[in-house]
Order: sequence, then C-alpha cells, then structure tokens
Amino acid sequence: MDLLQIKQRFGIIGNSASLNQAINICVQVAPTDISVLVTGESGTGKEVMPKIIHQLSARKHGSYIAVNCGAIPEGTIDSELFGHEKGSFTGAHDQRKGYFEVADNGTIFLDEVAELPLTTQVRLLRVLETGEFIRVGSSQPIKTNVRIIAATNENMLSAIQSGKFREDLFYRLSTVPIKLPPLRQRKEDIHLLFRKFAVDFAEKYRMPAIRLHEDAVTILTNYNWPGNIRQLKNVTEQISVVENMREISGEILRGYLPDYSATTLPILSTNQSKSESDYTERDLLYKVLFDMKKDLGEVKKMVVNLIKNGTDDLSREDRNEMIAKLYADIPTHAPNLLSEPYSFESAATIREPENFESSFEEHIEVEESLSIEDREKELIQKALEKHRGKRKHAASDLGISERTLYRKIKEYDLK
Repeated sequence: MDLLQIKQRFGIIGNSASLNQAINICVQVAPTDISVLVTGESGTGKEVMPKIIHQLSARKHGSYIAVNCGAIPEGTIDSELFGHEKGSFTGAHDQRKGYFEVADNGTIFLDEVAELPLTTQVRLLRVLETGEFIRVGSSQPIKTNVRIIAATNENMLSAIQSGKFREDLFYRLSTVPIKLPPLRQRKEDIHLLFRKFAVDFAEKYRMPAIRLHEDAVTILTNYNWPGNIRQLKNVTEQISVVENMREISGEILRGYLPDYSATTLPILSTNQSKSESDYTERDLLYKVLFDMKKDLGEVKKMVVNLIKNGTDDLSREDRNEMIAKLYADIPTHAPNLLSEPYSFESAATIREPENFESSFEEHIEVEESLSIEDREKELIQKALEKHRGKRKHAASDLGISERTLYRKIKEYDLK
C-alpha cells in the first residue's frame, strides 16, 4: 500500500515532508511489535498514527483499544487497565477484566500517557518488560500479548526531570519515536484541510460549501494556529454555520481568528508600585540625584533661616556671592525635580529650564542674605561637640544628611 492509498484510507490530508515522514515510519514499524511513542502538540492528529500501525500489522484482526489516560481518575485507572478481583475495593462487586486482558493479541493506544500516576507507571513498566500484569486485589500474575502505542503532547524530558514520569518507562515506550509537526509548520496543507472541512460541513448541514478569497487564503496560511488541526476544523465549522455569504473575505475570516498576541505579550502596568529591585539603572540614577537634591534643599533651608536671623555685618555683594556659591552645588536639573512630584516615568524627560539663570538672579533679589560661613561653621562645631563627635546625631540635629555634614566638615577643616 503506497502513501496516497494510506492517506485516503485514514482520511489524512496534506503533503508536507514532515507529515509524510511520520506516515512512512508508521508503515515501517507496523509489521513489528516494537513500542512506539507519538509526540506532538495538542490537535495535530496523533490518534491517527496508532490506527495506521494497528491496521497494517499482523494484529489487525485483534482488539484495538484507545485509552485516554488523562480522563480516568487516579483511583480507578489501575482497575481499568489491569482489572480487579471481587471485593478488592469498595464497589468491586464482581471480578472485572482490564484493557490489557481484553486486548490480548491486539493493540492498546495510551493517549496522554504522561498523565499516568507513578504507581500505574510501575505496573505498565512490568507489562513492557515481562508481558505480565496483576489484577487489583490479586497476587496471581496474568500473561498478555499486547502491543503498546503511546502518545503525549508534553515535553517528556521535562516531565522526567520534574519527577512526573519514570525515565526507564520512557525509554521502553519510545523504542521508535514519531513526531507529528504542528500545523504552522505545514503551511502548504492548511488551505487543503480548510477545503476538506468546508465540504464535510456543507454535507452535514446541507448547505453550499464556503470558499475563501485570495486575501483570506493568505491570512489563513500565515496564522499561527495554536490549536492546530482541531482549531482549524472548529473555525471552519463556525464560519459554515454562522455566515450567510459563501464567499469569505479576509476581513470576515479575521473575526474568527483569536488574536493571541494581544493577550499573551507582557504588558507594562503603570498602576503597580515598583520595588527597588525592579528599577532600571536609569531609574536608580535619577533616584540618587533626587535624594541629593533633597539633601541640598535641606541645607538651603537652613542657610535661609540663618540669613534671616543672622547679623548684618556683610555687604550685599558678599551675601549674594555666598548664596551663588551655595546654588552652584545644585544640579542644573534640580529645579524641575522639586517643582513637581518625582516619578520614574517622567524622570527621562527632565530638562534644564531655559530661564534658570534669570530665576536664580530673581531669587537672590527676593531673599536677602548674609555670609553664613562663620555661623554655619559655628553651628556644626557646636552640634559635633554636643553629640561628642557622632556625625549621625549631629546631622539629624542640624536637619541635614550625614553626607552633607561630612562634606562641610572637610570644607571647614573641622576636627
């Protein structure tokens, strides 16, 4: 039986190289009893591969049982697979044969095998190694001749590393691995599948089949299809039933394709407060500058108070010179930082005001000042003596930061 006949027999649509390779592997392993593990994303059609293997094998006249391991509760899965004895647990009113006993000389397809509990994995490993199993509540081993084909959409290596799946069982099951490609890697097959589904639903609902405009075909082909063939079939059925027009444009098609990128990309929230560890390097730099400006602002307030309450033994020019020296230590962007509440979002837009010099001169005119060097030096000296040289307490008493106090001590050469 050639490749085309197999596709027609099992209803497989597509001509991609990766799909053809998967089918060819199924044909090659079918005559043997080798265990096969089919992997691929959800909705790629993994359930078709075991049917091909079974129907092309010598077991085709035997039983074929497909078991969804993820749909059976953990408490009953051992009973389902291996059977149980009467009275082995509450509700076990009669002896029951499990799938491995019923499918003797046939094939069992274990779908979503990664969902098996670890205790069941141990039982399954024994079947693969010895061809024996034990019913729940029994001690008598039973022989079985069953071919096992498994499938999963999980990353098995990650499941092994996390302790969810046994490594020895994985290698027993995956003697021959078959990987089915996702639909986004079979772009040449997407429109073929759409047309096939459109014809099927037209017959089912007794209506003309839908067709796509050229722009719609482009959109269909370039879409990511996270749900793969299952999602494509669902979208085709929706359009077939809902739309009155049989010619589908790209605009209409877009309405049926979820925009996953709009919901899965990370979004920067401006409503949540940041912890300090979340700040960028630029944010931290502005934070340091703001703290520095705050310290200088405190010194400025102290100076202004001293000027207002100080002696009048200096000339106006000397006072202005001393205040200019004080303002020269303030960063040029500082007026903006103090003019409005600081936020990291607005920090990048801070600019030096154009009228900074004029506003500075105006400030000098408004605030009459005296030279405060001697007075400031005297106050610092008294604070240090009062707190016995403890700079932290002296700075707190003066209303300035410890860093500013340290700079003043060096500037005035205080001991």
